[in-house]
Amino acid sequence: MRIDFTELEKRQLIIEHCLKMNSSGLNQGTSGNISIRHEDGLLITPSSMPYDQMGADDIVYLDTDGTATGQNKPSSEWRFHRDILAARPDVEAVVHAHPAYCTILAIHKMEIPAIHYMIAVFGGPSVRVAPYAIYGSQELSDFAVEALADRKACLLAHHGMIAIGSTIQQAFWLAEELETLAHQYFGALQLGKPPLLTDRQIQDVSDKIAGYGLTDEGNSK
Repeated sequence: MRIDFTELEKRQLIIEHCLKMNSSGLNQGTSGNISIRHEDGLLITPSSMPYDQMGADDIVYLDTDGTATGQNKPSSEWRFHRDILAARPDVEAVVHAHPAYCTILAIHKMEIPAIHYMIAVFGGPSVRVAPYAIYGSQELSDFAVEALADRKACLLAHHGMIAIGSTIQQAFWLAEELETLAHQYFGALQLGKPPLLTDRQIQDVSDKIAGYGLTDEGNSK
């Protein structure tokens, strides 16, 4: 059963997960941003505000046309948050961060292949890399939406990563899993070109893995 949160609860969830994003090492400073779908638009982190100073009123509401409501400017990355939610009705939350190993691979424009069965939780046998475009641009947003087609995460060349989910809890869990996978791939590359699982093996995992990790209800399996 899907849980419907109030606007205040969504604002508090954004702050909570921003703080977790930095305390877990997934992000540094204010470079990351988080959004949650709300009514006809979305709630998103403000631009350049330290997470430990944010209150519920600092979270910005954004209409689909990009009009912001609130006392702060929205994150400079608001375009891809808006466009991802518009393109993906199955998605309720977006997490963007600059974790070290994801970013290392993104700098080299290296997608993550099927090195481990857990890649199946992202929707296919690879995690793609969106081409580089300057942060905050419509071009970057278009690249990100394309890289996320049929996937729940992507890397952004020379930038960082995006994870999406049916809840903020699921999106954050996937962001952490993605960084773990990137770390594993980086380590495996030190020993040479790693062997990969086949598309059939990944599909077998996908068939079996339904409900694993954080389900749509946010329950850990």
